[in-house]
Amino acid sequence: MDTKEILKKVRKIEIKTKRLSNDIFGGEYHSSFKGRGMTFSEVRQYQFGDDVRAIDWNVTARYNEPYIKVFEEERELTMMLMVDVSGSESFGTSSQFKKDTVTEIAATLAFSATQNNDKVGLILFSDDIELFIPPKKGKSHVLRIIRELIEFHPKSKKTNIAAALKFLSSVIKRSAIVFMLSDFMDDDYEKTLKIAANKHDLTGIRVYDKHDEEIPNLGMVPMLDSETGAIQLVNTSSKTTRRNYKANALRLADYYMNTFKRGGAGTINTRVDESYVKKLLGYFKYKGK
Repeated sequence: MDTKEILKKVRKIEIKTKRLSNDIFGGEYHSSFKGRGMTFSEVRQYQFGDDVRAIDWNVTARYNEPYIKVFEEERELTMMLMVDVSGSESFGTSSQFKKDTVTEIAATLAFSATQNNDKVGLILFSDDIELFIPPKKGKSHVLRIIRELIEFHPKSKKTNIAAALKFLSSVIKRSAIVFMLSDFMDDDYEKTLKIAANKHDLTGIRVYDKHDEEIPNLGMVPMLDSETGAIQLVNTSSKTTRRNYKANALRLADYYMNTFKRGGAGTINTRVDESYVKKLLGYFKYKGK
């Protein structure tokens, strides 16, 4: 893809997702995520009922009467987008690949954060950290993130969610809003997720294709494992094969739902042929209550 084509695609995504974030998600995003910390605002005279722990002893000594420190909620937030760029994200049997839907959702979230004057950062991961863009403010920064989501070519096709969460905890020290976008075709990440969800406001967004869970009856067909690159002949007319395929997909989907729930993190599930707008809006409204 040449530069002109990339910029055209970035512009197309910007127009679509910016409208969504402005018209739909702006207010919902603002009310769903409160400031994480308290910042010093002013000093005022002590009033009956004030917390004595807030007394500013230096000012009190200077004026010979009690004064307290007043703190207010810190509104500025940091959003981290964690995006799975492994091989399975380039799969799709409907109108678009999972990767395309993930890019649109990530762009919508990024513009919603920008509208709230918050910082946005990006982690692209496979079974390794492929790219880390530290959080910053501004439209040009968001457009860079979208460009990376469109044109980035990962070195690996495999997935390691635990390693990605561990990296997040090591580089983002303050509490952040974190959205992890993946098909979650991985397991054994419960421990690292719990640590990350303890520190951050974490939400998993599972983007999947209908054929991730259901393999059609097409007889004997060569199938490519998008994460290992291996090709093997699979008898899709076998009920046992189709049943095992579905059972494994549902096992991973259940693991994702249960692990996030037990860790205190939020979950969204959206299929590529469904409206992710309704899913996100419903989640934000529920979270803002």
